[in-house]
Amino acid sequence: MKRILIVEDVELNRDLLVQLLEEEEKYDILTAADGAAGVELAERERPDLILMDLSLPIIDGWEATRLIKANATLQHIPIIALTAHAMMGDEEKARKSGCDDYLSKPIDEDLLFQKLNHFLGDGSERASEPE
Repeated sequence: MKRILIVEDVELNRDLLVQLLEEEEKYDILTAADGAAGVELAERERPDLILMDLSLPIIDGWEATRLIKANATLQHIPIIALTAHAMMGDEEKARKSGCDDYLSKPIDEDLLFQKLNHFLGDGSERASEPE
């Protein structure tokens, strides 16, 4: 089972992501409500992938990503920025801080699962609904 760390300070957003991913029954989900807790959990739990909000308390997602990518034991973990920062240049800024990919909010669920499949290679594409 792949382990995904969700770093998101808005409880409703965090809960929606957890529910969405738990429905797939192939992920072990960890959550953190701020950037500092996200870095600590990444160091302790070594997730397979991190979904990182960029506007976070204590340490923002930009800095949390830089800290994770600067750590030799964590730098291989893919980080997907999940953010309302959708202005021109924000994706480039996220990638420069170390994010491996970028999704703007509100999240396109199908695109999220395509990206999970790309990074985790575990058939993360959503099963199609019966017609």
